[in-house]
Amino acid sequence: MRAIVERVCARPEVLDACARGDLGAVIDALRTGGLTQGRISGLTGIPQGRLSEWNTGKREPRAVSTFRKFADGVGMPPAARRALGLDSEAPPAAPASSPDLSLPYPDTPTDGARNASQLWLADLSDATALQRGRADPRAWNDASLRWLVDPGRVPGEPARGVGIGMSDVERFRVTVDMFARLDDQFGGGHARPALIQYLSTDADRMLNGRYTDDVRRALFAATGEAMLLAAWMSYDSAPASALAQGYFVQALALAQAGNDRMLGASILDAMSHQATFMGRYTEAATLSRAALNGTRGIATPTLTAHFHAMEARALARLHDAKACGHALAESMREFERSDPQNDPLWIRYFNESELSAEFGHCMRDLGRTDDAVQHAGNALGASGEFARSDFFVSIVLADAHLAAGDIEQACTVTLRALNAGEQIRSARCVSYLREFIGHLSATSNRGLTEFREQAAASRLWRIAARPDKPIAS
Repeated sequence: MRAIVERVCARPEVLDACARGDLGAVIDALRTGGLTQGRISGLTGIPQGRLSEWNTGKREPRAVSTFRKFADGVGMPPAARRALGLDSEAPPAAPASSPDLSLPYPDTPTDGARNASQLWLADLSDATALQRGRADPRAWNDASLRWLVDPGRVPGEPARGVGIGMSDVERFRVTVDMFARLDDQFGGGHARPALIQYLSTDADRMLNGRYTDDVRRALFAATGEAMLLAAWMSYDSAPASALAQGYFVQALALAQAGNDRMLGASILDAMSHQATFMGRYTEAATLSRAALNGTRGIATPTLTAHFHAMEARALARLHDAKACGHALAESMREFERSDPQNDPLWIRYFNESELSAEFGHCMRDLGRTDDAVQHAGNALGASGEFARSDFFVSIVLADAHLAAGDIEQACTVTLRALNAGEQIRSARCVSYLREFIGHLSATSNRGLTEFREQAAASRLWRIAARPDKPIAS
């Protein structure tokens, strides 16, 4: 973004417009350069309707404070600031993490679009800084409560951008689906920056466009689904990060703006996954139950089965065998009623193999090693389409073999997983390995030299074997 502003503001005609105080011409030049009106509004805090009035000449800004607010927001270079009659030096930039950490759950779809734009910009500006921030459980609680009790969202101020139709939304969905396939195969660390860049241009342009109510609902739901993918990829790259949580929260709001209740519940379900990873097991179970309660009577059996499975994961980590068993039984009961033809496309991956993997996780965490070996073994390698999922369940299987005392089989499964997962860039894979290494180190068997030498050829293993190294993809 900074490169766009500097390039545009260096042009003689733009400097002339600044000297005339013609911000409308500056806005038009920035838009031509790739900075949408919606994005300018998000950066400056100036309502988009006011920007449109300047752009069309209906109103002209005159106050020095207005020029300063605009220049500071978009980050105008010194020459352009001087042409506007301002000091050449811009104020110090806010910390890169502040936009993500301070974004509230939006009140209207317009606010949701603005939040999404700010989050994309902050991410593109300095993702590393944002990933260092840690998720706050209060954000999960606030978002789930707002989703459960808030009425349906109504549009805010009308947009004045380009006209958007259903064909635009469908093209957007197909493109995002391509990123989802890359994520499944290579992990969130592979194509995440490219997805965020795409969303910050195409999604931002469409959200700030003109559309009918039907298109609006489809567009916001599609963008919510894309934000969920961004959340998963961010979670896979930095599992405990506030950045991933920020994407989950804003995805939930966009799904609500699109009146897609099932997608919203699935996002709560995904938040539960992150909460379990962070050791916030009670919050994780609560988020899954919120997804269940918020979709009673409308969720498909497949979705409901997944919600119960996520609840079971959290309960297994709490070592509540009775409650976990009940949740797993409910998951199985719902899954047996599934008809994939009635499911949203984004949940159709949850098949019998995926359900077995969830059982495998729970059985391992409850210490039921024989059951864990059986379920994890049933889940492994059913399709080959989801390399990262296969890696997860392989390490669960290896962990179960290790707990059962079969060290040789545990090592064999681990080496096979490391070989198959060499192209994966996933901090969560590193986390699974690190947990396995901890369990392996606690065994009394000393004949592991050859295994460790072979494992050390894997990039994932080398990262996981260094406890001082932060988990990163």
